[in-house]
Amino acid sequence: MPDWTKSMEQTYEFYKVNPNTWRETEPIRTITSCTVTRDSSQETLGSASLNCTEDLGECYVRVYLVTRQNRIKERFCLGTFLTQTPEFNYDGKTSDISIDCYTPLLELKDVPPPLGYTVFKGIKTLNAAFDIVRENCRAPLGRVSGYDGLDHVLTQDFVSDTDDTWLSYTTDLISNAGYQFALEDDCSIYFDKIKDLKTMQPMYTFSDNNSSLLGPSIKDKRDLYGIPNVLEMLFTSDTNDYYYAVVENNDPNSEVSIQRRGRRVVKRETKPNFPGNPTKEEFDEYAIQTLKDLSTLEHTVTFTHGFVPKVRLGTCVRLNYTRAGLTNIRARITSQSIKCGTGCMVDATATYTTELWDGTVVN
Repeated sequence: MPDWTKSMEQTYEFYKVNPNTWRETEPIRTITSCTVTRDSSQETLGSASLNCTEDLGECYVRVYLVTRQNRIKERFCLGTFLTQTPEFNYDGKTSDISIDCYTPLLELKDVPPPLGYTVFKGIKTLNAAFDIVRENCRAPLGRVSGYDGLDHVLTQDFVSDTDDTWLSYTTDLISNAGYQFALEDDCSIYFDKIKDLKTMQPMYTFSDNNSSLLGPSIKDKRDLYGIPNVLEMLFTSDTNDYYYAVVENNDPNSEVSIQRRGRRVVKRETKPNFPGNPTKEEFDEYAIQTLKDLSTLEHTVTFTHGFVPKVRLGTCVRLNYTRAGLTNIRARITSQSIKCGTGCMVDATATYTTELWDGTVVN
């Protein structure tokens, strides 16, 4: 593994891939530029854009970053993408072809399930999902992260909607077991356990020291809109007991409190998800905890860094950018744009949360 904080030679290689074996078949030498995008907000979790001098047709293309440091050559896969939508450009002298490409999850997105397709209750959720993916996508389906969801069983029939695709249907199916789609470096598919950021350990630390891979500029965006400082909660139990609670954030140390804002921001909850028949004391505690949970602010951080292979979509990283006021921040990577050029720079977006109220009731 090269030392990413030190200088090295970097080049890129491209190969056609057999979708049935997932092995490379031949090199491609007509690609002039490439940008790889990994994005959790995209249904296919990523895409790529290629510029080349010939039409590749529809095929899978694998992208490698090749490093040479201390006479040691290593390759790092940036993804495998299905070419779609070529665009021909001619400026009077030379021609260029731009191609949009997508991850193998596109194959699941392109086909709807049969009308009324159903996975029946009592079936193991992930087993059913494995069968669906293997039958409708040629990319390999590999591991499952964690094992606590393997025995999850559907408690009711899971029926497809008329506008479902295999991708949307399977995404919803595995979410019942607490899982989501994820991609390996070569874009083979696996099921990843949905994790709370608080339980994750940072895989890498980006800091602003002299040997840092972190770029000089960083943005930290947050939005206080919609965060309440007053919660009204109504609840009727199975025995027709009626409860009503009002919780106010009057903590002067909280930046969203009534005092700090100078106004009330009220949320009314008439259908709380409270199982059973609570006592009034239990209901009041639940209302306090609910307002505390609602008083959580999500930050969106955008920054640039040099390529690190173990930092990818969904990875937890630590940010120590002291000059920007970010110290020991644990954030989750939500998107990456990898430019296949000098330095292999990555434009990254990550999210983290801060609690704006600790649940202390001030009388």
